[in-house]
Amino acid sequence: MRSRYAAYALGRLDHVFRTWHPRTRPDEVEPTPGLTWHGLRVLRVEGGAVDDDAGVVEFEARYRVGGSAGGGGRGRGGVLREVSRFERRAGRWVYVDGVVD
Repeated sequence: MRSRYAAYALGRLDHVFRTWHPRTRPDEVEPTPGLTWHGLRVLRVEGGAVDDDAGVVEFEARYRVGGSAGGGGRGRGGVLREVSRFERRAGRWVYVDGVVD
């Protein structure tokens, strides 16, 4: 979960694509113009231990839309809250899907 958040925040959408389950991922992962990520808070984790094949992560991620790249314009902030499902596939955790609250 944290690596996917960091990848979104840094624009490393190749990592986001590779860590998305092939059964549910889109054909392409595109950036959202003007959106920047500003913090992640994990609220709840179920499963995901060494012997588990599935897990759930509930999180909040803060973002800002608009404003200038240098921080001169404030834009509009918000919080994405999601309960995400992950599965272990070939020994690696991949994002399956999520419910946005």
